[in-house]
Amino acid sequence: MNEQTEFLTKLIQTNSENGNEAAISALIAAKLQEHGISSKLLPYSDGRSNIIAELNPDAPGKTLALSGHQDTVLIGDRAKWHHDPFAAEIKDGVLYGRGAADMKSGLAAMVFALIELHDTHFAGHVRFMATVGEEYGAMGARQLTKAGYADDIDGLVIGEPTLPNIIHAHSGSFNYKIIARGQSAHSSMPELGVNALSLLTDFMIAERTAFDDAPADPVLGKLVHSVTIAKVGSQVNTIPDYGEVAGNIRPVPTFDNEHVIERLKEVCAQLNAKSKGTLTFELTHSFRPVSTPADADIVQALQAAITKQNGQPAPLDIIHGATDASEFTLANKQLPTLIYGPGAWDQAHMIDEHVALSDFENAIKIYADLAREFCK
Repeated sequence: MNEQTEFLTKLIQTNSENGNEAAISALIAAKLQEHGISSKLLPYSDGRSNIIAELNPDAPGKTLALSGHQDTVLIGDRAKWHHDPFAAEIKDGVLYGRGAADMKSGLAAMVFALIELHDTHFAGHVRFMATVGEEYGAMGARQLTKAGYADDIDGLVIGEPTLPNIIHAHSGSFNYKIIARGQSAHSSMPELGVNALSLLTDFMIAERTAFDDAPADPVLGKLVHSVTIAKVGSQVNTIPDYGEVAGNIRPVPTFDNEHVIERLKEVCAQLNAKSKGTLTFELTHSFRPVSTPADADIVQALQAAITKQNGQPAPLDIIHGATDASEFTLANKQLPTLIYGPGAWDQAHMIDEHVALSDFENAIKIYADLAREFCK
């Protein structure tokens, strides 16, 4: 087993389901230190830390950021896995385990790209950022953005699993709650109460058509929206006085997060004007859409690196999932951003998640060549 695969194996064997990123950060820091690269840990909370490493921070020219998240989602039903999710089993050149694709292979590839650049006396400025909490809240990327680590970036690559494609645009992700407050009463006298369930039903009906006039984006298409959770009522013979629904929306640049907030508040206001109860909007998470022109410098640089390794460029594509890029681009909404990494998008969060080791090793070379091309 080579050094790269051995390191990826250790990352997979370290459980970071929705947390415990400090253990991953420690492995990364130690590996970088072995090769003479210093790093900085930025604690988020107990057992959770972001990690930053830089090559040539004072170099003139463009700054390239390589970024990935250290957390994974839960494994789900352990009995459904054919491979131990934390054993990092290798079979026929494929490594299995939680995070193999999403996205410890991308993270490890970036670490070794940094090592390769350092060992070959690369002179450009590259910043490596590994974050906490991307899978639920992106609080690590938010912390780094507020600390200024995205302010001077000229190009950003997030190492999510995207093979064989380069993702140059993704929708936002917007989570919200609608709280209904009514008046409880005995179910034999419903006229004395205000039914929170009825209030929420009115909202859900209105929500179905609330975004019909939202203009489609030429790259990402139409905004997508769904109400996905409802909690109301506790006893069948009592009119419920409280309830809530939660929804998810995928904003696009032509109808972005601010427009979504305004529209949801409008729906609540219109319904409240006709009711004795109240509906209140609450924001849970708000991640902006990200879109980079196909002819941007970073696209050309990554295509050159991919062509050098694979003999041909990669297809450009979009996804409707969100990434840490939604936070980093708050520092610069025009920040050229791409999503590219080993593994396939459809492996993310899956039972028996896996990555081909050949793709992982190839990604190391591609990230290193990207840096040489972009920063030259």
